[in-house]
Amino acid sequence: MINASGQGGQLAFDGQYVSITRNGFLGRASHGRGEKKLHISSISAVQWKPAGPMVNGFIQLSLGGADRQAAKGSRTMNAAKDENSVVFTKKQQPEFEQLRAAIEQAIAAGHAPQAPAAAAPSLADELTKLAALRDQGILSPAEFEAQKARLLAQ
Repeated sequence: MINASGQGGQLAFDGQYVSITRNGFLGRASHGRGEKKLHISSISAVQWKPAGPMVNGFIQLSLGGADRQAAKGSRTMNAAKDENSVVFTKKQQPEFEQLRAAIEQAIAAGHAPQAPAAAAPSLADELTKLAALRDQGILSPAEFEAQKARLLAQ
């Protein structure tokens, strides 16, 4: 479980779900109380703005399609109003960087092509292999017949 606490909110990621919990007056006033859980498969992207010496940064989770970028200078203000964002200070940023990396890695893993399952050999292939072993003298005729009977009984 990776946790990161920011200004008015906290993010937690357990490998499957991202939980957004609001805390403090600022968080509850703008988004209400409670917790929002998002499965990693519903998150399409992570928007990120690092904190600077004079301004806060934010992490914003995009759901579904692409989000519009706000005009420069108002991005952090817009993120503070978004229920899928948490604003953080320069001091809080390392926790959020770790969280961001884990979420992006999980998103990428969810989009990675899956290896096709190996097809089970057919009955004919198995019988051909057994016959070859018998012809090479590795199996006796009795062993071949026993293995053939076992395959046919399946």
